[in-house]
Amino acid sequence: MRKLLAAALCLAAAATGCGANVESPTDAKSTSVTLTNCGRKVTYDKVPERVVTNDVGITELMFALGLEDRMAGFAMPDDKGDLSSVPWKGGYDKVKWLSKDQLTKENVVDARADLVFAGWNYGFREDGGFTPDALKKLGIPSYVLTESCHNGRTETARGIMPPLDALYADLTNLGKLFGVEKRAATLIAGFKRQIADVRAKAPEPADRPKVFLYDSGQDQPFTSGRYAAPEQIISEAGGVNVMHDLRDSWTTVGWETVVERDPDVIVICDYGDVSAEQKRKFLLSYAPLRNVSAVKHKRIFVLDYVDLVESPRNPSAVDRFGTYLRKVAKER
Repeated sequence: MRKLLAAALCLAAAATGCGANVESPTDAKSTSVTLTNCGRKVTYDKVPERVVTNDVGITELMFALGLEDRMAGFAMPDDKGDLSSVPWKGGYDKVKWLSKDQLTKENVVDARADLVFAGWNYGFREDGGFTPDALKKLGIPSYVLTESCHNGRTETARGIMPPLDALYADLTNLGKLFGVEKRAATLIAGFKRQIADVRAKAPEPADRPKVFLYDSGQDQPFTSGRYAAPEQIISEAGGVNVMHDLRDSWTTVGWETVVERDPDVIVICDYGDVSAEQKRKFLLSYAPLRNVSAVKHKRIFVLDYVDLVESPRNPSAVDRFGTYLRKVAKER
């Protein structure tokens, strides 16, 4: 499966170091570029040459666009899955792993970063003082992951557009900023074709399984609302996110809500100290869930963390989960 994914992404990108002729990123002395990021116009005075990224999905957006040479490093925990056979292994081999925690001002300054690409709860955080405004005071520009943009409904609610639109918006913006617009457009077009192929095979609306995304938590589950990547991974694959009404990206709900909405399938987000198998055992043994359809029929599907946050792996996740949902729809 990983080899097929690598081949498919290589074909889709046609420009990310897979042997094709590629665009040369814009010279760093070129004129300024203005982008719309989180609903605000942001102007960058030059093309960044020493980008620092936070977390796996954000890092792989840079790699998917072939921008390893523009990076000074990345930060991410070492619990985000096997990186040894991913399509962008070359990027991981080439770019420095700065920290196995979140970015800090210190490691950004030490890396001589001229752009920090992170997101709210993906590096940027008010409590630690690591914010775009704080970096601006140090003379370091930022770009905020669109999936994570604050939407103003509460102090912490995130998400301003459908998650795949957020993915395409970031690829488009990065393409413009780094002068690889054709490369970004090719990547987006390939992703859209891949997803359209899955959508065409999806069950009829009345037959679509209801799906609950389980990230973590025992007292209360951490899950995905309508603005995080699982929303469209589920819907484009042919399912219905039972938490679609939550106008947030990632958030906590009560188990009573899960029981009431009775999902047919539970998707486990695989990362962290608690393994997917441990999460599965908990779900199957947790008494309040015993009458939930997904638990009664043991319909539990596992996706990696990077599949379920905004990343260039989202379309592959749609494809794989779509195959599973079609099987469930036939069995019900």
